[in-house]
Amino acid sequence: MPEVDLVFPRAWVEFENPADATETMRCDLTWLTSSFTCIFGRGCRGIYASAPDVGCCTLGAHFADGEDGSRGEDEARVAAYVDRLDETLWQSHPGRPVRRSDWVAHDEDGEAKTAVREIEGQEGCVFHNRPGFPGGAGCALHLLALREGVDPLEAKPDVCWQLPIRRTFRDVERPDGSSYTEVSIGEYDRRGWGPGGHDLDWYCSGNTEAHISPEPVFLTHAAELIALMGRAAYEELVTHCEAHLRSRSLLAVHPADPC
Repeated sequence: MPEVDLVFPRAWVEFENPADATETMRCDLTWLTSSFTCIFGRGCRGIYASAPDVGCCTLGAHFADGEDGSRGEDEARVAAYVDRLDETLWQSHPGRPVRRSDWVAHDEDGEAKTAVREIEGQEGCVFHNRPGFPGGAGCALHLLALREGVDPLEAKPDVCWQLPIRRTFRDVERPDGSSYTEVSIGEYDRRGWGPGGHDLDWYCSGNTEAHISPEPVFLTHAAELIALMGRAAYEELVTHCEAHLRSRSLLAVHPADPC
């Protein structure tokens, strides 16, 4: 079935963050109760037809903080795991002590990101192992985290483990002059990539092929949501998602979900 339209009815819920009264959480129940799951290696076509085996890792990953070559917290956290990678887990390992220049590049604006390498004719993030690599296909940092018994979000750049969940912030002023920060948690669809997102050859979040999980996103992505929202807000979100599932026949359902 073709990718569903970007615009369709959604159900949202808003609630005060139990851990921070200055924040109001705004959460997309339609997305968070959908049956989406990552299908890398199980039918994912990749965002570019020229690199189907690389999934959404074709362009490399920008680090969440640190500009003009500075080393931000996101990059520093990843660096600690890079230092523990070896040739058994990382196809592009240089075979000597790793230098920052082996895995960090900069875009045209000078912002730090993971470097891109071409292997077997397909460009992708320097940490992406291609199919057939003995250590396993996919993200070397993800594989290292599994070997060390930690959640992969600890080892990977923020943008990698957040996708396709999107968190945004907005300052809102009430009519009485008070204000709060609105924290939105929703679907990272094509529009989240910027204008170029509409040119991607394939994208997962709106495709029926990726809506095959027996459990909803708010459960399968619990670790990511807790990291994005905090545990107290996540626990309240669960109650709203469960209520939505009980009544979803009357509310908006993600059109990519099975009927």
